[in-house]
Amino acid sequence: MSDRKDTILVHANVEMTTESLEAIVTNAKKLCRKDTADLVGEMISQFLLEQEFEAYVKNVGNYKS
Repeated sequence: MSDRKDTILVHANVEMTTESLEAIVTNAKKLCRKDTADLVGEMISQFLLEQEFEAYVKNVGNYKS
């Protein structure tokens, strides 16, 4: 991607549904991916980039006190 932004790798605990994780594991098996943890990180990163996470975090109204 030529328009890719500068990114950094952040290790974080992420809460997701068990159904989401099961779907990732199922699809990882279909794709012959052995490291599902890496795939989880890739899926979350892709989602954050595609769904405008940067704009979301810039909006102070999205922060809970």
